[in-house]
Amino acid sequence: MKKALITGANKSIGFEAARQLLQQGYYVYLGSRDAHNGQQAADQLKAEGLAQVEPLQLDVTDSDSIAAARAALGQKTDVLDVLINNAGILGGMAQPATSTSLSTIREVFDTNVFGVIEVTQAFLDLLRKSPAPRIVNVTSGLGSLTLHTDPSWKYYPVKGAAYQPSKAALNAYTIMLAYELRDTPFKVNAVDPGYTATDFNHHSGPGSVQDAAARVVKAAVLGPDGPTSQFFSDDNNPETGISPW
Repeated sequence: MKKALITGANKSIGFEAARQLLQQGYYVYLGSRDAHNGQQAADQLKAEGLAQVEPLQLDVTDSDSIAAARAALGQKTDVLDVLINNAGILGGMAQPATSTSLSTIREVFDTNVFGVIEVTQAFLDLLRKSPAPRIVNVTSGLGSLTLHTDPSWKYYPVKGAAYQPSKAALNAYTIMLAYELRDTPFKVNAVDPGYTATDFNHHSGPGSVQDAAARVVKAAVLGPDGPTSQFFSDDNNPETGISPW
């Protein structure tokens, strides 16, 4: 049975991605900053008959929490097949480049970039033991530098000094990681789940959590001939499903 770890999985897109992977026969570890919320989420899935799930306390901004989660998971399994770096924060709006505080920018980067890097590095040894490891970094279409310079883009006016740069940095890290692992069975990709109605945006997005999670899961279960080092975004480019970086 393949095993997956999802950060920020106690609600919204992460939770639904866990449900969909469970439905495909995966064993899923629900990463959750709050242990109680993680347990509640796992209990809900078990009540739906999806029993191969358990919570894992994991705060991606806390090095001690990451190390403890790695140690705890290592006692349960020698192999991890999928890592979905889903945990992320917005940092509030608006975020003008001329006045957004450094503390806000650092807070967003701590979760959206540095947390992803530290979690990935911590669990990489377990992923290397999988015959087909997959890393999915959940990004945003707003991380596309190419589109942010295109006045015809539908989200062109949606600028911010913290969230958007954090996702652009995450995309860059994805490229570097995929390159380093290019001659291995790894598939490393960034996925934009689309503008989705979640707590993250006060349920303002038009997309469904189910569709958003399906985009993430699609990259998590890629076959051996699947792409790596891609920026998947049906929202930015519905024809190809690939966004410019």
